[in-house]
Amino acid sequence: MVPKITSMASTRPLCSIPYLLLSLSLLFVVSLLFFFSNSLISDPNQKISHITLQNGINVFVAELPRSLNYGLLENYWSSSSPDSRIPTDPDHPTRKTHLPKPDTYPPYPENPLIKQYSAEYWIMGDLETSPEKRIGSFAKRVFTESDADVVFVPFFATLSAEMELGNGKGSFRKKSGNEDYQRQRQVLDFVKNTKAWKRSNGRDHVFVLTDPVAMWHVREEIALSILLVVDFGGWFRQDSKSSNGTSLPERIEHTQVSVIKDVIVPYTHLLPRLDLSQNLRRHSLLYFKGAKHRHRGGLIREKLWDLLVEEPGVVMEEGFPNATGREQSIRGMRNSEFCLHPAGDTPTSCRLFDAIQSLCIPVIVSDTIELPFEGIIDYSEFSVFVSVSDALTPKWLANHLRKFSEREKETFRSRMAKVQTVFVYDNGQANGIGPIEPDGAVNHIWKKVQEKVPMVKEAVIRERRKPAGASVPLRCQCI
Repeated sequence: MVPKITSMASTRPLCSIPYLLLSLSLLFVVSLLFFFSNSLISDPNQKISHITLQNGINVFVAELPRSLNYGLLENYWSSSSPDSRIPTDPDHPTRKTHLPKPDTYPPYPENPLIKQYSAEYWIMGDLETSPEKRIGSFAKRVFTESDADVVFVPFFATLSAEMELGNGKGSFRKKSGNEDYQRQRQVLDFVKNTKAWKRSNGRDHVFVLTDPVAMWHVREEIALSILLVVDFGGWFRQDSKSSNGTSLPERIEHTQVSVIKDVIVPYTHLLPRLDLSQNLRRHSLLYFKGAKHRHRGGLIREKLWDLLVEEPGVVMEEGFPNATGREQSIRGMRNSEFCLHPAGDTPTSCRLFDAIQSLCIPVIVSDTIELPFEGIIDYSEFSVFVSVSDALTPKWLANHLRKFSEREKETFRSRMAKVQTVFVYDNGQANGIGPIEPDGAVNHIWKKVQEKVPMVKEAVIRERRKPAGASVPLRCQCI
């Protein structure tokens, strides 16, 4: 009997096309699941993206005279005149027991009116640090203009303005006899004669203007540049008098500032960081410390003060930026669930960043505020935003805050703790020179500047191809 031979063609092969396609599909799905699960595990807070340092921004530092940055600090420390605006100047006591030792890189002032604007110092300090210590820096310093994405202008504009304001001579708004104006003019005369400026008409130049009045007299000349500002309050302020004789108030042109080309940066916080593990039970509902009356703006603050000062659980303290006031603020913010952040002279202040470092949930009363690093950080995850109309409704604000449960407040503080580092400039070095925090304020600023670079390059190319004599008005594309 001939044995039965089974044909190979009559059985279903393991590697048939349908089976192979099914196997590949399953493998693809499993790979995707593995990828996304790893991503979620490695970065549980997806909305707060960690800066990767593989791709940085190339920065050329304009070669300004030393007298406009660190030399200006030397002048500040050698002065014997205290700041006329505060009761006690920590940098210029009435009786000096010692003078700071001469240093290539002097420390930045401790005077809180100036220290809150110290971004210029820490950004410059990072760029001045030796390359082997800058492995965590997003900004890559280059020494040829043609290799740069942007040109950093190392003028301590805030320090210059504050030194003029603090001398008590009342010369700030004048040009004659104003040393700050003379320095502003020196900066512009220098950079406008460089090839880099002429190549882009200053569009790729970066100025640090954290003080709302920094470079006050020459703002029209740097309107096309990338401006690092704490908010736009100092740019949109209406003057009480009009220069053209009409009844309409004079307003700075809106084309000078825009979230499209400029970068909102944080104030320097003045209070120490509180770790989440150190947080204790809080006994107050809402806390605010500051001046009730402001010499410009601040109308909302005054009304809020009157509405809240007698409210149970609310602490409203009048105070000055001195050592005593600092200790009161530390206690007040660490003992309160919420910290009030109304507008003053400008929409923002260092009070917001002090609250974050104190894990005190910010209550931001504003309809128009701009905040640092939005797009990277979602402030609504750890802050309470309130419209002006609601806040000024009697009893509304305190009742609204009392509705938050303990679990919701704990969630706010937990999220806040994850972003505290983002708002830190200080690298722990008294002279500002040394490695920076990779996830700190300086790197986040340069990350935001990098986002502007493609638009800047496009604007420069568009400007070059314009016919000779053509005039196109500036436009602000607002979003």
